[in-house]
Amino acid sequence: MPYADVMAVRGDITTQDVDAVVNAANRRMRGGGGVDGAIHAAGGPEVLADCIRRFPHGLATGDAGWTSAGLMPARWVIHTVGPNHGRGETDRDLLVSCYRRCLEVADELGVQTVAFPLISAGVYAWPLDDAIDAAVTTLQTTRTRVREVRVVAYSGGTHRAVLSRLEEV
Repeated sequence: MPYADVMAVRGDITTQDVDAVVNAANRRMRGGGGVDGAIHAAGGPEVLADCIRRFPHGLATGDAGWTSAGLMPARWVIHTVGPNHGRGETDRDLLVSCYRRCLEVADELGVQTVAFPLISAGVYAWPLDDAIDAAVTTLQTTRTRVREVRVVAYSGGTHRAVLSRLEEV
């Protein structure tokens, strides 16, 4: 299997015209704040209903699973639960596992294009530079059938930081 082409995109992850968007979810899988709240709002009630049906007991940190994308342009949402650095979950392997598991789920679905947020970098308070490094390194070195990976940043500063890290390679 080859590697995906990884790029930085500034914008709203919920409007990306891709096969799947990744949701930085919480363990309960019932919606929340940040990216999770935005995805549930944009996808509509179908996303939550699918989460309840497919994940009645939630999802473990570092794991990933899929639902429909509801009203979003994407077909799928790949949900993953990142470690909450702000609450002492500092095992970087769990963060790396989120990216790897999302690519595995994407491969299972036959996805060609995926949009990722920076997992755990928002309300879960993972240090931004390390969150970017974990994302870029893992996405560039994990074998997958996904052709294109977009790391979507809402803010200009974060977008520039992701671009800078991608240029280092």
